[in-house]
This record gives sequence, structure tokens and C-alpha cells, in this order.
Amino acid sequence: MPSIKKFQVTFDCADPERVARFWCEVLGYVVPPPPDGFATWDDYDRSLPPERQGAGFVCQDPTGEGPRLYFQRVPEGKVVKNRVHLDVRVGTGLVGEERLAALQAECTRLLALGAVRERVLLADEYNESCIVMQDIEGNEFCLD
Repeated sequence: MPSIKKFQVTFDCADPERVARFWCEVLGYVVPPPPDGFATWDDYDRSLPPERQGAGFVCQDPTGEGPRLYFQRVPEGKVVKNRVHLDVRVGTGLVGEERLAALQAECTRLLALGAVRERVLLADEYNESCIVMQDIEGNEFCLD
């Protein structure tokens, strides 16, 4: 039987630290301590060659259970819909109006952080309601 592998999710973006800190707020993740020998991430960043400064940033689940998120600077902007997206599970176990209320409350919190609501998909005979959103650089995700 193959062993279970740890993985990280990598986001291409223009401003890695800004996007990472947004996702810390969304998921309750934290920025890990800076590498040994550096008091802060800014100190570490300044030690890099100029072209590498600000090129990446990380956030992680403080419990160690969820995947690490890595944000890397790329020169091109986002132009098409994501092929992969995160489903942020805030309505687990809820149905109907109770679920929709929980999704709307989380949507309101994330709008204040700079997220954008694209659309609400209401429950049908196959799926429960969800809200399609975008992060601060336009990457789609769902409140589910």
C-alpha cells in the first residue's frame, strides 16, 4: 500500500506576502518562524539577492494537519479561471437556510479582508449552497 504523502499548495501571484497573509486570515493559518539566524522574515528577505527579495512567502496550519501554502511571485497576471481551487469548509453539517446563513456570515468577514463575491449557488436536488469568491488577486475559491 502506498504511503500517504504530505503536500503543499502553491499559488502564483504578484505579491506573495500580501496574498499569504490574506489566506492566513481566511484559514486560521500562521506565518512560520523565520529561518534560523534571522529575527524576522524581513531580515531574511534582505539577505537574499535583490531579484529574489519578496519572491515567495509561506503560511501553514498551526496544528500541522493541513497543507502548507506557498506563494510565489510570477511576472504574468492571472487571465483565466483557476484549474484548481480551494473549497473553504464553513458549512459542514449544515443544510438549507442555516447553511446559507453561515456561508453569508463568512462571506461578509472575507469581503472586509478584500475578497470578492462572484456568485451564490443555491442548493438544488444534488448540491448544497455554496458561494464562489475571489481572493485579493482574483484566484477563485468557494465557501462550502
